[in-house]
Amino acid sequence: MRRRFAKLNAVVLWDTVECGRGVPRSTPRIGHGPYLSYIHSVKRLVIMTKPFFLSIAIALVSFFGRSVTADDWPQWMGPDRDGTFQETGLVDAIPAGGLPVKWRTPIHGGYAGPAVHNGRVFVTDYRRTAGEFIESPGDKPKLDGFERLVCLDATTGKLIWQYEYACQYEISYPAGPRATPTLSDGLVVMLGAQGDLTVLDEQTGDVKWHVNIPTQFGAKVPIWGFAAHPLVTQDLVYTMVGGDGQSVVAFDRASGNVKWKALSSEDAGYCPPSIITAGGTEQLIVWHPTAVASLNPETGQTYWTMPLKPDYGMSISRPQRDGDYLFVTGIEDKSMLLKLASDKPAVTEVWASTPKTSLSASTSTPIIHDGIIYGTDEGLGALLAVRVQDGERLWSTYQPVNPENDRRLSAGTAFVTRNEASGRYWLFGESGVLTLAQMDAKGFRSLGQMQVLQPTQTAYGRKVVWSHPAYANKTAYVRNDNEIVAVSLAQ
Repeated sequence: MRRRFAKLNAVVLWDTVECGRGVPRSTPRIGHGPYLSYIHSVKRLVIMTKPFFLSIAIALVSFFGRSVTADDWPQWMGPDRDGTFQETGLVDAIPAGGLPVKWRTPIHGGYAGPAVHNGRVFVTDYRRTAGEFIESPGDKPKLDGFERLVCLDATTGKLIWQYEYACQYEISYPAGPRATPTLSDGLVVMLGAQGDLTVLDEQTGDVKWHVNIPTQFGAKVPIWGFAAHPLVTQDLVYTMVGGDGQSVVAFDRASGNVKWKALSSEDAGYCPPSIITAGGTEQLIVWHPTAVASLNPETGQTYWTMPLKPDYGMSISRPQRDGDYLFVTGIEDKSMLLKLASDKPAVTEVWASTPKTSLSASTSTPIIHDGIIYGTDEGLGALLAVRVQDGERLWSTYQPVNPENDRRLSAGTAFVTRNEASGRYWLFGESGVLTLAQMDAKGFRSLGQMQVLQPTQTAYGRKVVWSHPAYANKTAYVRNDNEIVAVSLAQ
């Protein structure tokens, strides 16, 4: 099997298309929220490349019935959206001097983590051109600028192509896009903070189809923007929309036509959809701001719902499965463990959290291994280990969140990833520090740390970086509002 790589050349093509409300469906449209009713121009820069071939042997793993390379990170939280990856040949410790940095490439602002596929890195950002940038929970500053999807060479960090469009922001904490691009079968799916859902050709950046969610569905833009990472299957693209009868919408992957809509909620929330098989049935799991629900992925038929209403509509963390159990967690002690029925699509509640049990995730999704939940708690701001069986807290530490802190941090965050081959954990903390560790029910043991980049965002009076890294090609790809960095993890 051959991978197609491309090297940058000097061919630059500009396309200008008229986009917005009132434009025929056959015309590419880039809308920018319910606040705009005028038609505007969008410039799309695509840097075309001359391809050449490089033959390599690759291993194949299953991803929702399709193949990806074993060293790829084609979507948020990895190949299976569970925060694990399989690579071998990684270092067993981070030395005092840190790991080698392969490259650094300037980018603009954003919370969206990168995706890595077929030797390329895909990351989104926001290039602000006008308006006062304010980071405050109660403010939604009006900004002018461009949202971008950037495609980089994974080995060098050099630009291959980029796609950008004019986009007015009116959201809280407006650094940039929130959702990680999703790669599948030659397509890349991008969701912007104001609800621009775009499917592009992975090789060229050419747009296949585009929908502006607020314009097409009359949907409310969540206060912190659209953030639920799109889920892509062989035939469909799922994304959270919000509104009456349209909390979640399935689009035809090839055309962008709506296949079905389901559930009702005030807005989309922030939790990405996922697919599991339980009770002999494939189930689409979604968590909108008032309930967790299971649907038929093909039709949108509801199998079951379980009320769970986090404060401020902050359904963020993806429900994580552990065997027969499903763990759902939100801020202010809105967490619970559900048991999946073995003979049909159904659940029963096992336990609900209290102020001193479980963990309440805010900006990250915990992972589960050997009956232990590992994740950061919104109230303490520390990394916790919690027993699945009863929600008992086993231990806590601030070391991977911020090595210089040993007391409560509001919404303190570390993104936890497990390397299955070694059994070790990679943790990227909000302070910009990458940690390698061993963790189990007995405790946390650091195997070294390094400062990868500086925190550039502001939250709760401190500087943070809240972006999930990608792990692929024996490399950690990490971003802030100024740059994306590739750190070698190879032995």
